[in-house]
Amino acid sequence: MGNTAVVVGGGIGGLATAVGLRRIGWDVTVVERAPVLGDAGAGISLAANGLRALDELGLGKAVRDASRGQYSGGTRTPRGSWLTRMDGAALEKAVGTPIMGIPRSTLHRLLRDALPSEALLIGSEAVSVEQTGPGTVRVDCGGTVLDADVVVAADGIGSTVRGHLFPDHPGPVYSGSTVLRAITEQAVDLRTDFELTWGRGAEFGHIAFHDGRAEWHAVLNLPAGTRFADPLAELRRRFHTWHGAIPALLNATRPAAVLHHDVNELRTPLPSYTVGRIALLGDAAHAMTPNLGQGACQALEDAVTLAAALATGPTVEAALARYDAERRPRSQAVARAARQAGRMGQQLSHPLAVALRNTAMRLTPSRAATRMILRHHTWVPPQLD
Repeated sequence: MGNTAVVVGGGIGGLATAVGLRRIGWDVTVVERAPVLGDAGAGISLAANGLRALDELGLGKAVRDASRGQYSGGTRTPRGSWLTRMDGAALEKAVGTPIMGIPRSTLHRLLRDALPSEALLIGSEAVSVEQTGPGTVRVDCGGTVLDADVVVAADGIGSTVRGHLFPDHPGPVYSGSTVLRAITEQAVDLRTDFELTWGRGAEFGHIAFHDGRAEWHAVLNLPAGTRFADPLAELRRRFHTWHGAIPALLNATRPAAVLHHDVNELRTPLPSYTVGRIALLGDAAHAMTPNLGQGACQALEDAVTLAAALATGPTVEAALARYDAERRPRSQAVARAARQAGRMGQQLSHPLAVALRNTAMRLTPSRAATRMILRHHTWVPPQLD
C-alpha cells in the first residue's frame, strides 16, 4: 500500500498540495466543507516564485496562458501623478517572467482540474484531526472517517486544526484595514496592466486580465466589521475625485459583484508548522496582509516544498521537520515585510508622513525599487521529478 495523505481545505494551497503529493505518488483526499467549489474570488498576482512552484506542479504553462503579464503601471497619487513606475520588462529579464495577473477563480479551477474527482470530498467538514498511532492520523468528517500517513491543514486563516494544535496561540488579528474588491463586468480601457493609488489611509488598485476585464480593490482604514448598505455607491463617494481610471473601473462593475472582507493576519508567528504527522500550510500557517501580493505565492511554495520533502526524506518525521525548517523562516519573514509595507503604504494617514513617503518614493531609483521587489521573487523550488 502506498503513502496516503488527507488535505483539509480546498483552496489554492490545499489543491496545490494535493497536486504535488500526487506527483510524487501519494494517494490524496482533499476535504472541503463548502458544498460546491464555486471558484469564488476576485483577482490575484503571481510573481516568479509562485509561477516556478506551479511549473513544478505541471501547471505553469496553463496558468501563464490564462494570465496577463504586468509590464506597465506603478504607484500613483489620487491626482494621478506617478510615485514609482513598474518595469515589468526589467523583472522579466531578472527572473524570467513578469508578474502575471489572473482571476483567482481561474487559478482555482486549473488546480482543481488537475485532480481526479474522486480525490475531492466536497461538502464534508473535518470535525476532528488526531494522531491515533505512531504513523497514523485520523480525520473525522462526521459520516466519514479517513486514516492517513500525513494530514495537511490548509484550512485558511481561521484554521480549526491550528486552533487544536496550538490552543494558546492568539490566532488571527485585525490589521486595521478592510478591503472591497471585484472584477469588472466588461472590458475596461486601461492604459496600464497594474496600478496602486495611495491616498491618506486609503488605496485603490487594479490588475488587468488578458480578456480586457480587470480586478480592482479598495483598501480603507476602518474599524473591524464596518460594512456599507451600498458598497459601490460608498466607493464612488470616497473616490470620485481620484484620477480617471478609478471611476471607470467602478462604473464597469455590477453592485452584486463587490466582495468585502476585513484584512486579518497571524501577527504572532507560530512556533512550528508541524505537530507529529500534521502539517500546517498556507494561511493556516502564516496568513499575511496582501501588501506584497505574496499570500498565494507563499502557499504554492509551501505545497512544492512539502511534496519534495516527503519524496526524498528518509522518514515522514524527517520530511516534516525539513518542511518546517525551510518554510517557517522564509514565510514569516515575508509576512513581516508585508505588514511593514502596509504601514508605510496604504495605512499612512498623517499628511506629513504621507508627504515624506511620497518624496522618498519619487527619489528612489527604479533599479533600487526593482531590487526590493526581487527580494521575494527569486526563490527556486525543489524538483519534484
